[in-house]
Amino acid sequence: MSEDLFAPKVPQEVANRRPLADRLRPKTLAEVSGQPHLTGPDGVLRRMIASGSLGSMIFWGPPGTGKTTVARLLSGEAGLAFEQISAIFSGVADLKKVFETARMRRLDGRQTLLFVDEIHRFNRAQQDSFLPVMEDGTIILVGATTENPSFELNAALLSRARVLTFRSHDEGSLSELLKRAEEAEGRPLPLDDDARLALLRMADGDGRAVLTLAEEVWRAARPGEVFDTAGLGDVVQRRAPVYDKAQDGHYNLISALHKSVRGSDPDAALYYLCRMFDAGEDPLYVGRRLVRMAVEDIGLADPHALVVCNAAKDAYEYLGSPEGELALANACIYLATAPKSNAAYTAYKAAVRAAKENGSLLPPKHILNAPTKLMKQEGYNQGYRYDHDEPDAFSGQDYFPEKMGRQTFYEPVERGFERDIRKRLEWWARLRRERGEG
Repeated sequence: MSEDLFAPKVPQEVANRRPLADRLRPKTLAEVSGQPHLTGPDGVLRRMIASGSLGSMIFWGPPGTGKTTVARLLSGEAGLAFEQISAIFSGVADLKKVFETARMRRLDGRQTLLFVDEIHRFNRAQQDSFLPVMEDGTIILVGATTENPSFELNAALLSRARVLTFRSHDEGSLSELLKRAEEAEGRPLPLDDDARLALLRMADGDGRAVLTLAEEVWRAARPGEVFDTAGLGDVVQRRAPVYDKAQDGHYNLISALHKSVRGSDPDAALYYLCRMFDAGEDPLYVGRRLVRMAVEDIGLADPHALVVCNAAKDAYEYLGSPEGELALANACIYLATAPKSNAAYTAYKAAVRAAKENGSLLPPKHILNAPTKLMKQEGYNQGYRYDHDEPDAFSGQDYFPEKMGRQTFYEPVERGFERDIRKRLEWWARLRRERGEG
């Protein structure tokens, strides 16, 4: 017996009902929300259409910002044939068919706008296949990607296409989408003010997501029921953060965390730390980055920072998740509130450059050991002064190769423990001058 006999009977009008996001899809570029720099009256795309000249483009931006919709509307307003493929499901054979169709269409006097979704998923050879048909005008390519084109697309392809950035929806444009949804549904969204704001935050800048969430709320609400924030959380599954540990989301958040620590903002640093934990980032990766921040941005202004970070990493390995994440949070706060200095980091980079440029120079003979008679005859170790036998345990000798002369790489700052180091170096420099050693 067919299982269809036991399936619930769904009214035909409900079965044919299109998703809200599809029903509210803009009909013209002017109706597109959230991208005024592209589709507004003075937007780049509106200017292109007015000029009658359209070139190949890469649409770069997060999900739900309208890349596909804008490409389709662009072709319509420019009078171009529209073809769409996805790099996930297409191969070289599919591309050849599309290119051939576009060539035949061009013979009839009509150009083709080819929209390629997830274009970054094509390999280098597949990306190169677009170049000839872009150059001879067979197609106008519009590629969409959520990943940084600088890293994911061929330089040759990027040189022939203009990159246009799509921005995440802000609260205002998401609110506008909800108002349109309420007009289309002919009823208000059953949420109080706080819950409405919570729903906007859940959408995380994704226009398609805010409409999908609104649909879920309408489906769940009983007649006359209005949800508060807690009720909204009960009926709507929270969206997972937009985050790919191998791609831009990963690098963007760690960059934000690092810069917040460097900027001495513990609250922002904690926020990004928790964003990474919430997205499923490996806490030990976060711990390693905190260690890096300790040696790069705090350095010797607070030598204890490195100890704190290593202890936090050990505590996480001992406690595991989620308890151990608090140790990493403590280290994050410690780093953000510690005195900052990149003097050691800068000194290290300068010393690396000097080592590469002067790598063939021998150290001065007076600081080299002389284990053999010949080496003693050659002057090795002659004139070396043992610092512990000198006044103040400081001889002030020059230890650089003679051809280099004395160099200064490390310039401690007037913050934290480095203030004491700076005083010590200044004292040694004064002794050196007084004793005629430099």
